[in-house]
This record gives sequence, structure tokens and C-alpha cells, in this order.
Amino acid sequence: MFEKKSFTTPRFAMIGNGSWATALVKLLQNHEDLLYWFVRDEKMIPHIQRYRHNPQFLRAATLDPSRLEMTADINAAVEPADVVVVCIPSAFLSEALTKLTVTLKNKFIVSAVKGIIPEGNLTVAEYFNRRHLVSFDNIGVLSGPSHAEEIALERLTYLTFACKRRDNAQRLAAHFACHYVKTRVSTDIYGMEYAAILKNIYAIATGIAHSLGYGDNFLAVLVTNAQREMKRFLNDTRHSASRDTTHSPYLGDLLVTCYSQFSRNRTFGAMIGKGYSVTSAQAEMNMIAEGYYASRCIFEINAAHKINMPIADAVYRILYENASPENEMRALTDEMI
Repeated sequence: MFEKKSFTTPRFAMIGNGSWATALVKLLQNHEDLLYWFVRDEKMIPHIQRYRHNPQFLRAATLDPSRLEMTADINAAVEPADVVVVCIPSAFLSEALTKLTVTLKNKFIVSAVKGIIPEGNLTVAEYFNRRHLVSFDNIGVLSGPSHAEEIALERLTYLTFACKRRDNAQRLAAHFACHYVKTRVSTDIYGMEYAAILKNIYAIATGIAHSLGYGDNFLAVLVTNAQREMKRFLNDTRHSASRDTTHSPYLGDLLVTCYSQFSRNRTFGAMIGKGYSVTSAQAEMNMIAEGYYASRCIFEINAAHKINMPIADAVYRILYENASPENEMRALTDEMI
């Protein structure tokens, strides 16, 4: 894809209008003269045009409407674009694309989704490859410790871009870099996607533990063991690679998701630890906790691999088998190293 077109002037489309999508729009506007933006809720468009911010999410991010082509028609956003950035919660991605009639075969897809597709337990890259016939050569992954709220405040952030070809990752990264966002590149699409999926599960565990009264000393041990568990999964499943899981898109993203005040997965876990049901916790939150869906997917995937994952297993039992958070966390304390 990038070899056939001038990558110095690609046309970008953003699919999604939540907080993370809004933050990425803000970043892309540092470089792009025009950005196509699929905004599912059509009523948001005149508000953004008049007040220069998203009325529902990330209001602190100032946008330039004069350089945004906003539409509630997904085909109108995708058709003229060369690069399509996908930023919709994984559980709703398939539904969001049901009205898409434009082929994606000749587009470059960038996944900013830190989740897994429940239908088929597919990573986002696998989903676009299998369901929309996009070559893995034309798929990139954006990840790293990066809360949308801090990007809106222009706080220093590191993003990593993974593509099969490193030069494509470098070209892609250049369109998101700015004075407060530093970019790095990788070829580990598989590892970065699964690290982003797993860290949400571990953030839920951290939130549960915190609400049950466990202190910082134990939480540090819990997160250390979560990192070890993540490494086992990434290296023992079918896509092993020479990756360093202490780097920022792995360990860094795990740490910020487990500890940050902005972490929706930790918040979700904290509510579960306080006695909320899954349904009531989801109803009270205004954003999606990807770790809830990821927990069952990882449990089902690991049924074939049988990797030792006591933390992920405990979160699954709490969320899907109505196991006692107190009992599960107490049992985990004997597993920690």
C-alpha cells in the first residue's frame, strides 16, 4: 500500500468518536490538512463544528473543525482515505462495520483498539485479515502507555507503531509525532496486540485488590506477577518472537493501566471489588472496559495452550462464574512470587 502511493501525503480517516479516537484526531491535526472522521452520532457534528471539542468525550482536547470532514456515513469517511485508523471498542467493531460497503483491500488499516474481537477470539489485525481480506502487510498497530486524557492535556507520551515492515511503521509514526508525543517503531504486531489485551485484565485484578483493602506492597507484587504471566503467554503461544516485554508497549502499558486514575479497567475492577455486579458496574461507567470481554476470550484461547495464568483465570472466574472476589484474591496471594 505505502509503496504504491506517496506516503508523504496520505489521506487519513478516523473510525470512532470516543475519547481515544478524539485524542488521535487531535494528534493527526498537527500534520494533516484534512482528516475524514466517521462520527456515529450525527448530533455531535454541529457541536464540534461550533465549539471545537467533542461534547461527550475528552472535552479538554481542542479541535480544528475547518480541517475535519465529519460524517455519520462510514462509507463517506472510508472511501477517499488511504489510511483508516480504527478506534472502536472491540466488542462493537463488527457491528459498527456492518454498513461498510467500500472495500478495505486497498487501504492501510491502523488499529488503535486495545481489545480482542469476541466473535472468534480474533485480534483486530486477524479480524481485518480474515473478515475484510486486508493483507497483514497493510495493517499497523498503535499502542503504548497512553491515556487519552493526558494527550488532551499535552503531557509527554510515548506511542509505538508496529507494522510487518519497519519502514512502514516509521512513516506511519511520523504522522502522530509532535512536541509532546514521541514515537517508537516495532514489527511485533502480535505481541503488541496481545499485550494491550492482557494488560486490561490485569488492571481489573488490580482494581479488585485495591477495593478489597490490599495495599501498595501487594499491588506491586501482583503487577510484577502479571508481567511475568503476560510474558509467558506471549512467548508460549504460536507467535513467539525476539521481543523485550520490559519495553513501554508491554510493561509500560501494563503499569499505567494498573495504576492510573484514568484507567477504566482498573475503575471497573474497583467497582467489582466493592460488590457491584458486572451489569451494574457497566451501567455506571460511561466508557467501555475492554478487559471484561478480553477475560473470557483469553480464557478460551488458553484452553488450547494451558499456560499458567492464575491472575487471568481468577479474573475470569470472578466476572463470568460469579466467584467471590475475596476468595479468589486470597487464593492468589499464595501464587505470588
